[in-house]
Amino acid sequence: MIILRYILILLWRIWFYVMMGIPIIILFPVLLILTSREQWYPQFFVVARFWAKIVLFGSGFVPRVKKEAKVDAHKSYMFVANHTSMADIMLMLYSVKNPFVFVGKKELAKIPIFGFFYKRTCILVDRNSQRSRKEVFDRAQARLQEGTSICIFPEGGVPEDESVMLDDFKDGAFRLAIDHQIPIVPLTFLDNKKRFSYTFFSGSPGKMRAFVHEEIPTGGLTQEQKKELNIKTRKVILDKLQSDQL
Repeated sequence: MIILRYILILLWRIWFYVMMGIPIIILFPVLLILTSREQWYPQFFVVARFWAKIVLFGSGFVPRVKKEAKVDAHKSYMFVANHTSMADIMLMLYSVKNPFVFVGKKELAKIPIFGFFYKRTCILVDRNSQRSRKEVFDRAQARLQEGTSICIFPEGGVPEDESVMLDDFKDGAFRLAIDHQIPIVPLTFLDNKKRFSYTFFSGSPGKMRAFVHEEIPTGGLTQEQKKELNIKTRKVILDKLQSDQL
């Protein structure tokens, strides 16, 4: 029975990556055009959200989004969330309608097919390189000045120890938010670790809940207050994760 379970999970995991790749192959010419110019990014984002829905529903996940407050479609935000799964990317795209650019680790660019467009549209960071981190801030500032929102998973990666509910946050997202005086919108992904963690022989189809919290304003804050903003934002997400365990 255990062997059969491992075989089924293996096939399902493979299917998830098939669901990631097939829509990209089919839409390749359209995606190539839409990623050739930055001003066409909002149109690319619409297609990306459609792709995310295909991957989620096609893999047997049922996303459910609850919002504490409405997100203004005409404002730029810093979207942040806890990070436990490859599916976090898709659930973020599903949950947020405002066009945003991911700031993400460069290793994902190595994923066949997906990685090609990931590196063309996202801001990639090499966390071992000080120069790379500086380039990330420069590119993120340019996109914010164009009116595009930014999405960062501020844990800086997925904790290797899956017993860690929420790792400490890096300061980058909060530094950028203060620099540009844009609100932070925290999101809590309640089921992604259970549904599709980085432990390969684990997970299952089912409900994936996302909770969009009220925005945290940054107006009037200075860089001396970024750590305070960091802690406040992390507490919002951690409190939601802990309350869901009760």
